[in-house]
Amino acid sequence: MTDDFETLAQFASVLERAPHPDETAYDSALARNLDLTKPPAALGRLEDLASWYCGWRGNPRAEIRAPQVIVFAGNHGVAARGVSAFPPEVTAQMVENFRSGGAAINQLAECAGARMDVHALSLEAPTADFTRAPAMTENEVVTALRRGWEAVDPATDLLVAGEMGIGNTTSAAAISCALFGGVAADWTGQGTGIDVDGLAGKTRVVADAVARHADAGGQGLEVLRRLGGRELAAIAGAVARARALRIPVILDGFICCAAAACLERARKGALDHAIAGHVSAESGHAPLLRALGKVPLLSLGMRLGEGSGAALAIPVLRGALACHSRMATFTEAGVSGR
Repeated sequence: MTDDFETLAQFASVLERAPHPDETAYDSALARNLDLTKPPAALGRLEDLASWYCGWRGNPRAEIRAPQVIVFAGNHGVAARGVSAFPPEVTAQMVENFRSGGAAINQLAECAGARMDVHALSLEAPTADFTRAPAMTENEVVTALRRGWEAVDPATDLLVAGEMGIGNTTSAAAISCALFGGVAADWTGQGTGIDVDGLAGKTRVVADAVARHADAGGQGLEVLRRLGGRELAAIAGAVARARALRIPVILDGFICCAAAACLERARKGALDHAIAGHVSAESGHAPLLRALGKVPLLSLGMRLGEGSGAALAIPVLRGALACHSRMATFTEAGVSGR
């Protein structure tokens, strides 16, 4: 499958050509699961997760050996509207924290045995304030999509994409509202911890942005261009590249899922290779997961972003695969079946 795209139309064509799971491997994984030394369905959802993963990897006894966590960072022009409790300078400061190993995601990636990479995207040039103009030009959004696409290591076997960007919960709320309807208050939460007055102002910003760009018509990639940010576009590019390589994805929180939702609206089924790592405390995340048809693995009241909730879910999926691929069958163990 070609990875050559220089326009949004060409990227949409890449999504249309995205591969599907290996049905033979999936069916073989299902058959193996039925013969493992346990009662049927005794491992619950772990069994479904294992078969799903095996189908995408084309191996009925697959295991996770090389997970990759990528954190993308971008700055948003809408941050100047006072939608965050922190100033935009924090984005660059946190990038340095990631690179020096001092953030939560560094610890969680290490615990999960995952490689971690950090990509800062033109932090010196924030996107446009999307209440007044589209956040990005076509060239800017395509450049960010390609950054995400190229950041995925083809040798990885599981991807987590995280983010950092002051103002990006405002972007995620606007995207979700534009794609799935409702009113701004349905999707807008406290983000970095703004107060009641701050939340009211943020909600007005989201409503203004969605109204201004109503002519995008809910088209996923155009909504991403107008209401997204560079780090959200990079997440979308990384998730799309993972699909092209049949690499399963664990989605993180509200911002990550909003970016991914743009792919799903551009091409139905674009997220079939992705599961939701957790449901965050950000108010828009649970309804967004329902709109995407994703059931989260974890619910821990987190709302940090960075890929943190998804990274915590890596060991769950790794455990599912370890049981599936390493357990003995009834025949191998000499245990009588039913």
